[in-house]
Amino acid sequence: MQAAITGGTGFVGSHIARLLIAEGHRVRVVHRATSRLDALDSLDYDGVVADILDEDALRPAFAGCEWVFHVAAIADYWRADKARMMEANVEGTRRVLRAAKDAGVARVVFTSSAAAVGTRADGQPADESDFFHDSAARFPYAYSKLLAEQVVQEAVQTGQDVVIVNPVVIFGPGDLNMISGSMLKEVKRFGRFTTVASGGIAVIDVRDVARGHLAAATKGRTGERYILGTQNIALRDLLPLVAEVVGVGRPIVYVPDFALSPIATAFGFARRLGINTPVDPNQIRMGSRHIYFDFTKMHTELGEPQISLRQSLEDTYRWYVEHGYL
Repeated sequence: MQAAITGGTGFVGSHIARLLIAEGHRVRVVHRATSRLDALDSLDYDGVVADILDEDALRPAFAGCEWVFHVAAIADYWRADKARMMEANVEGTRRVLRAAKDAGVARVVFTSSAAAVGTRADGQPADESDFFHDSAARFPYAYSKLLAEQVVQEAVQTGQDVVIVNPVVIFGPGDLNMISGSMLKEVKRFGRFTTVASGGIAVIDVRDVARGHLAAATKGRTGERYILGTQNIALRDLLPLVAEVVGVGRPIVYVPDFALSPIATAFGFARRLGINTPVDPNQIRMGSRHIYFDFTKMHTELGEPQISLRQSLEDTYRWYVEHGYL
C-alpha cells in the first residue's frame, strides 16, 4: 500500500512511518518546509512539503495513496494560541479530508485524542460513546479535537471512509519535544520531593499507538472511534515507578485534594503577572481526577498492546539519556 502521513515528522507520525515501512508499505511524509526531519533519520520515505491548510498542495501530495493518516495537529494542551489551534485542528482536518477525497484516497485514519472523549461524571472509565463536556476555554485542545471529530462525521455522512483513533497519554522513545516525557524530567529533577496528587491517567506506548493506527486502516470500521490505551494507573503508583526507572528516591510529597484549587489560583495569578509557571493552573485543578478509559473496543477489534508501561518508561528514559535530554 501507498500511505501518506500528515505530521509524519512528529512523535506519533514518525512511529507510524517506521511501522508502515517495516511492514513493506510505501510512505509519503507530508510536512511543512520548517519541520525537523530528525525523527525520520535512516527511513526510506518520500517527503512532500505541504501545509494542511493548503488543499491545492495536499491533493497532489495524496495522489496515488490508498491511505492517509492525518496526524498533524497543534497539540499544546495548555499554552497554544487558541485561534491558531482551532484553525489547524478543525479547519485543517476539513481540508485534509476534502483533499483526500478529491485525490481518490480509499481510507483516512484521523488521529484525535482521548481528550475529545472526556471523563464521566460518575467516575467510571469513559468509552467511545462519551464526549468532552468540560469548559472549552479551560481545555481548548480537547474542544478542538471534538470539533474536528464532528468534521470527520460530516465527511462520513457524505460517503467518505474515515476511522478515528483516540490515543491516551503517550510514552515511548523518540519524543523530541518531551511532551509526556516531561514527567520523567520533573521526577529526575525533584526526586523524593516530586509532588503527587490523588488522580490518575491512562497510558500507552507510542509503538502501540502506531500499531493501533495501522490496525485502524486495515480493520477499523468506518466512522467509528477507537480509544488507544494500555492501562489506567493512579499517579501514586505511576510516579514511584517513574522514580525507580530514572534512579531517584520514591516521591514522598502527597498533595491533598483541597490544596489543588488554591495552588491553581496562585499559579493563575502568577501567569497574569507575566511569570512563566511550570504547570498550567487548569492542569493542577485536574490533579484529583481519575482520567480513565475503557480500552475494550481497541483490544477486541484492533489488537492488544504489546509493550508494558515499565518497558515503555525504560525505553523512553534510555532514549532521552542517549540523546542528551536527561
